[in-house]
Amino acid sequence: MKDAESPTIYLADYTPPNWLVEEVHLTFRLAPRSTRVLSRVRFAPNPAAMSRAFFLEGEELTLISARIDGAEVKPEVTPEGLTCAVPDGPFLWEAEVEIAPEANTALEGLYLSNGMYTTQCEAQGFRKITYYPDRPDVMSVFTVRIESDLPVLLSNGNRVAQGDGFAEWHDPWPKPAYLFALVAGDLLALPGSFTTRSGKAVELNVWVRKGDEDKCDFAMEALKKSMKWDEDVYGREYDLDIFNIVAVDDFNMGAMENKGLNIFNSSAVLASPETATDANFERIEAIIAHEYFHNWTGNRITCRDWFQLCLKEGLTVFRDAQFTADMRSEPVKRISDVLDLRGRQFREDGGPLAHPVRPESFKEINNFYTATVYEKGAEVIGMLKRLVGDDGYGKAVQLYFDRHDGQACTIEDWLKVFEDATGRDLTQFKRWYSQAGTPVVTMTDSYADGTYTVTLKQTLPDTPGQTDKQPQVIPFAIGLLDPSGAEVVPTTLLELTEREQSFAFEGLKARPVPSPLRGFSAPVVLDHATDNAARAFLLAHDTDPFNRWEAGRQLAKSALVAMIGGGQSPDAAYLDGLRALVTDETLDPAFRALALSLPSEDDLAQAFADAGRTPDPQAIWEGREAMRSAVAEVLADALPALYARHLVTGPYSPEAGPAGKRALTNALLALISRTDGGAAARAQYAAADNMTQQLGALSALLGAGQGAEELAAFADQWRHERLVMDKWFMIQVAQARPEAAAATAAALAERDDFTLTNPNRFRAVFGALAMNQAGFHHASGDGYRLLADWLIRLDPLNPQTTARMCSAFQTWRRYDADRKEMMQAQLERIAALPKLSRDTGEMVGRILG
Repeated sequence: MKDAESPTIYLADYTPPNWLVEEVHLTFRLAPRSTRVLSRVRFAPNPAAMSRAFFLEGEELTLISARIDGAEVKPEVTPEGLTCAVPDGPFLWEAEVEIAPEANTALEGLYLSNGMYTTQCEAQGFRKITYYPDRPDVMSVFTVRIESDLPVLLSNGNRVAQGDGFAEWHDPWPKPAYLFALVAGDLLALPGSFTTRSGKAVELNVWVRKGDEDKCDFAMEALKKSMKWDEDVYGREYDLDIFNIVAVDDFNMGAMENKGLNIFNSSAVLASPETATDANFERIEAIIAHEYFHNWTGNRITCRDWFQLCLKEGLTVFRDAQFTADMRSEPVKRISDVLDLRGRQFREDGGPLAHPVRPESFKEINNFYTATVYEKGAEVIGMLKRLVGDDGYGKAVQLYFDRHDGQACTIEDWLKVFEDATGRDLTQFKRWYSQAGTPVVTMTDSYADGTYTVTLKQTLPDTPGQTDKQPQVIPFAIGLLDPSGAEVVPTTLLELTEREQSFAFEGLKARPVPSPLRGFSAPVVLDHATDNAARAFLLAHDTDPFNRWEAGRQLAKSALVAMIGGGQSPDAAYLDGLRALVTDETLDPAFRALALSLPSEDDLAQAFADAGRTPDPQAIWEGREAMRSAVAEVLADALPALYARHLVTGPYSPEAGPAGKRALTNALLALISRTDGGAAARAQYAAADNMTQQLGALSALLGAGQGAEELAAFADQWRHERLVMDKWFMIQVAQARPEAAAATAAALAERDDFTLTNPNRFRAVFGALAMNQAGFHHASGDGYRLLADWLIRLDPLNPQTTARMCSAFQTWRRYDADRKEMMQAQLERIAALPKLSRDTGEMVGRILG
């Protein structure tokens, strides 16, 4: 369906469902091309409804029969669903439909992945399984029977019966259809168990394809850690007898929190030291925690409608961030989260895809699984916690669970429990959910007679459809240091509620050096006129780990902008400060590794755009290359000893300590490879017994223009490991020089082991191309044309992945006229397709504006 033909759905138009569902019985008779789904659904009138009209969503279904209270009926069927005359009171609806899982390349509803049946129903995939009121505020108890000769038959809840060719499952907890799940296949399980704090034994399983059973141990341990952490920190126990995780190769997202049966992209489950990097291990741990935590924040309490998506996702992202901070390094986790927020969500906020944390309207809900909903949604939860304090947050969240268990809720419900628990009026704070865009906080200061005064001014830029925005509540954490570097005012939380406010700190003996926005206490852009001397001072002395890193980051950005835009030499203050930090053995190696990473090409392009200057992707790439060489030179005498001191040998462990050391040594190795001809990297590659060190060495070699032999050897070694080969595809495109990036991607896409219908493999090539900014934006336009070509091929098969990949074009307006013209032409070429999907049509339309 063309985008123009898709209706716009508005939050303001919400009405309660006309009919409630008391219970659901589903029977699946599985067959690749002709699965039969039999449904028995007991409906009852909703007393809160404004109508008794009866409509069930359903797409791509063949209706075989329908009955009401046993009598056959002939519904009116449309491409979107069916309508039918129904009794005034409760009734039993029965229907039989046929679907074709084998032909389902969109990976929504029920589909086949390498011989395994699996489902993905969020947000609106259940309507591709059977006719049903497919909306999150219709919650019911499900009983499911699966009939198949496959050995493993799984669904939500607890297994209540099984026999030759069938299994039955019952989920006693009411849930919306988007949480329904089914898996059937020839699978093996890594079993485990967990005893809740009240003494209940829970059976745990991680289900995988044969050959992957040796890559499940870490996932199982991560699940157990998550279950215990949720009990210890949030008081939440698991509520079924069994918890199943299944790894699926073909999956549009990372994972799905279906009640009791979490379905995961295999990349978010499978890990061994030989095949997965430290980053993979950390991601797996975080995603397993995220999906498990959804059991309460998403499943037991769910969303009233899809406009409330941030209610479950923002809160659960915040919870998984807390978990990772506790399991690993809190400062490193915070820095990583902010890097991700600035790199994805700030870019979203600043362009045509900007939207509030809670959107007011949508055409295709799949397009609102965004960084704004997830990451900014989590930042809003973090701000709320800072404002009410740890005790207030704990009381409010407990009240939320007590008051709303088993309900489909709204942001208003969430904020009301905070108001009731803390007595605080959150009317103004609620604007964070309704106003799009990243606030800019301008900070000025003065000092006289022992009093230091900070003046903060907030502005919120216009975004598509929103102007003249009102002031928001901004928690602004600040500390003060004296000229010697001693902290004279510890972290203090200022509350900026007006357009402009001043705050005074009295009794100071000298003008302090401010450390503003500590811990990145609000998702804002800080505009504070300072110089490199002040940044170098904070880099050397700040007691706040985030701000110490931020000072180095700003020094690097300032130096890079001066080099790129003005031909200046690398800034000595930055290089000296970086050397002091990297060689400081009192600091966490993971923190030092982060400090060695330069601002991204996209970050620098935005810095030029913010200054009213047109970014040149090629010049930005060259400037970063020059800065890397300058860093390698200034650290040259220290690099070998630092590398040797932190090189991890012996048995592999994915824990934070050794992982941090490997992160640091890989960062050092990339610098060493610029001056030693690749000798150290080749030695590490040859000796590596784990993927982190092997891939780190290969990356260092490619970054130095070498590594052809190692690249070929890597492919030969890992050709049978699909997830490792994803890394092989990705690293070549990511590390390609700008003039070669598009050609590299094009050649890889023609290989026999490139699979268009597998999202992981597609993202490995074309996601990497989009991230290689100088390559994607090469002046030839080859990157734009190539990506558009492949998106046009993918859209009929998988609209969700296509639409999300279109975001590579979202910054098109910030570049020079030639690049803008070429990107616009490719966007318009996609938009003109006669059978463009709703997902892609809406996304391209928004990008074009």
